Amino acid sequence: MKPSLNATRRASTGYQAGALALGLVFFCPWVGAQVTPTVSEKDYLAEVPIVLSVSRLPQRLDETPGAMTLIDRDFILRSGARDVVDVLRLVPGFQTSNAFESDAPQANYHGSFGVYSARIQVLIDGRSVYSTYLFGSVAPGLMSVALDDIERIEVFRGSNSAAYGARAMLGVVNIVTRSASDSRGIRVGINHGENGIQDAQMSLGWGALGAAMRLSVDQRSDDSLTGSNGHNRVQRANFKAELPVAADTQLELRTGWMQVAVGRGFATNFNAPLRETGYNSQFLQLDWKKTVNSNQDISLGFAHMRESFVDLAPYALAPVDLDYSGVASNDSLKFEAMRRLSSDLRYVWGAEWRRESVTSRPIYNTPDAIITDFTRLFTNVEWHLTRDVLLNAGGMVERSSASASSLAPRLMVNWNAAPGHTLRAGVARAFRPPSVFEKQGDIRYSAAGQLLLVTTLARGQVQAESVLTRELGYLAELGWLHSQLDVRVYDEAMSGFIQSQTYALPVGSSLLPSNPRDYFNGDSFSIRGVELQWQARPWQGARLGLTFEKSRIVEAAPLLFDPDLLAAVPRSAYTVSWLQQLPDGWHFAVNQRYLEAVTLPSTGNWRGSLSRTDLRLAKSARWGAYRGEIALTVQNAGGALLDYGKNFSFPKQAFMTLRLQH
Repeated sequence: MKPSLNATRRASTGYQAGALALGLVFFCPWVGAQVTPTVSEKDYLAEVPIVLSVSRLPQRLDETPGAMTLIDRDFILRSGARDVVDVLRLVPGFQTSNAFESDAPQANYHGSFGVYSARIQVLIDGRSVYSTYLFGSVAPGLMSVALDDIERIEVFRGSNSAAYGARAMLGVVNIVTRSASDSRGIRVGINHGENGIQDAQMSLGWGALGAAMRLSVDQRSDDSLTGSNGHNRVQRANFKAELPVAADTQLELRTGWMQVAVGRGFATNFNAPLRETGYNSQFLQLDWKKTVNSNQDISLGFAHMRESFVDLAPYALAPVDLDYSGVASNDSLKFEAMRRLSSDLRYVWGAEWRRESVTSRPIYNTPDAIITDFTRLFTNVEWHLTRDVLLNAGGMVERSSASASSLAPRLMVNWNAAPGHTLRAGVARAFRPPSVFEKQGDIRYSAAGQLLLVTTLARGQVQAESVLTRELGYLAELGWLHSQLDVRVYDEAMSGFIQSQTYALPVGSSLLPSNPRDYFNGDSFSIRGVELQWQARPWQGARLGLTFEKSRIVEAAPLLFDPDLLAAVPRSAYTVSWLQQLPDGWHFAVNQRYLEAVTLPSTGNWRGSLSRTDLRLAKSARWGAYRGEIALTVQNAGGALLDYGKNFSFPKQAFMTLRLQH
């Protein structure tokens, strides 16, 4: 029986160097001195803040093994963005789409190689929100938390499979939500404006018996992109509790629900007709953290997520249904330990087990669940070779029940050449195994017991694709305009890039006359370029930001290379941001993003430039114990902007915001 939309709505996320580091950590004696000092929220707001998501060790920006973009709460709220994707479009190297047509608003790093963002990892409070249902995607996960609940977003630009496995092939976005103890009271907010924008959010934080809790509910809705079937609605509920079990132990509980109802399809396309679709997800996350003694911290985490999809419509040319419905789930159990061996040497190590399950007869031609198990063993060593030279070495050994085992090592050296000036150089290796669909997709249509057509029939021969990343970096804290400069020069050599093609079935096959689609390891190429990120606070109340990137794809075999891939990465791009506080509670923000010569995710034969400018003017006020803000935001002030495909555009739209908190 096919699931209905209503049913879903009722349903309540160098090899040697790496091997040496692994062995060094796993077999070294557990002796040490002083534990790493507790990280507080003040550390994240310091001039050289602490980040958590690069090596799984709390590190200063000048000690991380790679380039970071850190987006704080103040920037998020003043940017005028309505969701996480709108924030990520301002990060160097990122391309975004606001379409719900294939999945949900998505973000890709270094090229939109398709309509699914399957080559970056997105974490929310350390929990992977990677969707395993179809090609694999982080798009639904990016929608699962309201902006008002976010404390900061840490974006690692570059391969990080050494810390987070195959899904972090090209980067990691770590969304850190606000502490429940720091968000007590009531907060409400609404957006209302053009293009059907009707957003509402409410958050309640309280304490009881030494515990801190927060419940947030919100809705985001609009009429979507011009040219689409529109009327999108996202509804969410998230609960967080911080429970002090003992003086040295804490338990954190998180649970949530999300429902997405959108219109998709085209009136003139029989293969993608107008229809209503639904997505529903629920999650539960438990994190237990303990300071064992003065030199050892350990943590244990469990997470469960369930997803269900309804995408069903009758086919106008035959008595069959176009059906892409199904369910998916994943469970993970993780152990992690951090140890300091001396003032110059510390490490983190851990293990993770993860099970992913997908069930969809329309897509896989079986009523049975397809289950994939992952086991992971990871470590990172941070070693101050001298006062000014820091070595990060580590990696992850990952085994999948559906593909071969892999080792993803990383080696990075940071040199503090002068006070406030850090140079870094390193190399990392990463893999991405094929998704369940790329390995086992089987879509066929029948009527009255007669097979009509097979559109996808994966033969299961595709193997993992890989990337070898080599990079140089420069991070500087500059007295000039109280600014910070971060430069990344990289070469990302992709091998066995997974692509699709149709093929002819053997003569005499019972599936003729179909020419189904299959997935294979195709082109090898390199993405080479430079990214620059500059941030400044030049005068009172001002925040300036500038990013610039220039990149190109260098093909290994020009005669065999897919020209659409060659055009996937923008030739150059830049971002300009200015946030300014004014007297009497006024403040404004301007954000512009420009991409030169880029393709759209679903239209490989279109190539052009894209430019978007957002403006925001706001007034803050206080009435006794109440604080509030009223704001006017204009998105895409320059006019309609092509998005997703050449028949879709993001319109110019204005909306009012009202926020109140007690």
